[in-house]
Amino acid sequence: MSIEVNNESGVQVDAEELVRLARFVFDRLWLHPQTELSILLVDEDAMERLHLELMDEPGPTDVLSVPMDELTPGMPGRPTPQGMLGDIAVCPQVASEQAARGGHSVEDEMLLLTTHGILHLLGFDHAEPEEREEMFGMQRELLTEFLGRPAPSETVA
Repeated sequence: MSIEVNNESGVQVDAEELVRLARFVFDRLWLHPQTELSILLVDEDAMERLHLELMDEPGPTDVLSVPMDELTPGMPGRPTPQGMLGDIAVCPQVASEQAARGGHSVEDEMLLLTTHGILHLLGFDHAEPEEREEMFGMQRELLTEFLGRPAPSETVA
């Protein structure tokens, strides 16, 4: 399993914790052990450029996901095929603002956003109410189990 974290944000972030979380999510969703993921931590200017380029939307956002091999969760005994899951870009500055609004730590917000990004890479979405319920329910379950306590509530950028 190759999970790389590249911090270009200028903010100190516990990259090892993000890798532990990603491995945990990979294990729980039965991804092949050699699945690859890249996590890029960027500042607000870089995130705004990515947001415009990828979504044609102005302003920085919290997390963006760029899937590569269109992998989906596996099943017990049948992991997903080996491949490149994709890239996640997270903006710690936006995460900090959201954490303050949500009443939880920046670290928890970074974990929430990373989980959210991985789920998007696996094909989950929240455009429709039933999709939102499924995705956010899974996000909450994964984070609660990883943290060993209730997961923080999601906030919107």
